[in-house]
Amino acid sequence: MEVRWLEDFMALARTRHFSRAAEIQHVSQPTFSRRIKLLEEAMGTTLINRQTLPLSLTPAGEAFHDMCVRVTRDVRDTRDQISALEAEAATRISVGATQALFSHFFTNWAERTGLRDRLEINLKSTNWIGEDFLNALDNGECDLILCYWHDHLPWKHRLDGDRYEYLTLDTERLVPFSINKENGEPRFQLPGTEEQPVPVIAYHHRGFMSSAIMGKLNQTSPQAYLLPLNENSQSSSIKALVKQGFGMGWLPLRLSEKSEQFGKLQRAGDERWDVTVEIRLIRLRDTRADDTLTLWNELVKQNA
Repeated sequence: MEVRWLEDFMALARTRHFSRAAEIQHVSQPTFSRRIKLLEEAMGTTLINRQTLPLSLTPAGEAFHDMCVRVTRDVRDTRDQISALEAEAATRISVGATQALFSHFFTNWAERTGLRDRLEINLKSTNWIGEDFLNALDNGECDLILCYWHDHLPWKHRLDGDRYEYLTLDTERLVPFSINKENGEPRFQLPGTEEQPVPVIAYHHRGFMSSAIMGKLNQTSPQAYLLPLNENSQSSSIKALVKQGFGMGWLPLRLSEKSEQFGKLQRAGDERWDVTVEIRLIRLRDTRADDTLTLWNELVKQNA
């Protein structure tokens, strides 16, 4: 059964005349009559008394007419609601963000800047890794990207030209953490030795954090001896494994401030092992989206 059949029936109930109802519905009378017949067959009963002049509704037709009024009204209201939602979604600006930034930075930042209702996270982005974010921006999968940035990224040269523009919103500190031993000391502690390297839950080699940590270690004395156990793209996964005592790991400080389950985390090394990264919002410089450009200019003023 099609909604237009219900609308046909309501037009016929109003006019009590096949040709006038067909004209209202912008179809030929044979087509209109056929659709009314199909409707009656679908309902399994006669809805129109064709023996009276003008036409009249059968008792079943009267009951069916009341239902048609309710259904078509609900369909119309639902259609209007969907249109309003689509119009609202069309004005929202899509943001790609790492899972850690989405969970522990984005919401507070968006509310603080008064932009929460104008921004929408592309949830697919929580599975992107490293350079995937710039590629997604190039491909139009999002309007902005919210990501970490540092000087040791192997593809940081892509921001050197005129294609992208960025704002530095904040910084994040990656801190080496371990669970405690019974005596309160960290179970794993930097720098380790060549004979006893420190087991570490590492970041994915293509991600933002791995190259930041390696760049820091290459500049830090004494040398750190690490035994990578596996790679994870998500800070939350690394935190879970660190909490369960598999090894130490570098965690964003925002993610590590509350660590009650599986015992409290503590530093696996002093501040010389901390890694500072920027939190950047990046856009294509030549965007044609007026909403994105307007929002960007507002942020530039806020960050001035």
